[in-house]
Amino acid sequence: MIRKVRLSDAEDIVEIYNYYIENTIITFELSKIDSDEERNRIKKILDYHYPFIVYEEQGKVLGYAYLSKWRERVAYNNTLETSVYIHKDYCNKGLGSKLYKELIESGKKQGAHVLIGGVSIPNPQSEKLHEKTGFERVGTFKEVGYKFGKYIDVEFWQLNINP
Repeated sequence: MIRKVRLSDAEDIVEIYNYYIENTIITFELSKIDSDEERNRIKKILDYHYPFIVYEEQGKVLGYAYLSKWRERVAYNNTLETSVYIHKDYCNKGLGSKLYKELIESGKKQGAHVLIGGVSIPNPQSEKLHEKTGFERVGTFKEVGYKFGKYIDVEFWQLNINP
């Protein structure tokens, strides 16, 4: 089931996210985080009144998604950045699509005009998810991240949700 995040979800979220920090280029963070840090991040998203949702089965969070500020300048207020993470053992089961569809609807209700997804590449699962949910690839920033001893490109995907 999809529901709003709770601060008590921080431990499950950290378990999901730390895997991606330590093993992938999906996030550019280099050091694992702890539950206190994640609770602070959840609070920050919620303080801005952005949606933060989780997919839960049998009391365990298997994935999460949220919207956040795209850029600091006021003119960007109606453009939000998307983030979706799925537990490594539950990828390719449709959870990302379910979370993303709910996140898009939440963005529409909030009055967002554009959603932006950043995808470090290669990441075929995320590229497929963005295509499937209606995003359009709009550009690539070359070698903007550095992790695991190499430079990494980032693609940006855009979805206009409120005309």
